[in-house]
Amino acid sequence: MSARVRKLIGLIGILVFLGAYVAVMSLLSDHVPKYWLAQLAFYLVAGIGWGVPILPLLSWMNRGR
Repeated sequence: MSARVRKLIGLIGILVFLGAYVAVMSLLSDHVPKYWLAQLAFYLVAGIGWGVPILPLLSWMNRGR
């Protein structure tokens, strides 16, 4: 598979994943208590958590070079 096709598939995968991730996190954020420390913990984990599943996809996208 060429690098160009890998990047196209990866781009589509990232867009689909991020759309689903934002939708799920926005639904879950309604259930976070109004206490500031709980909100800080939730948004910290949610803000960093999206990158972990994307790293292998980025590695796969650049493997064809």
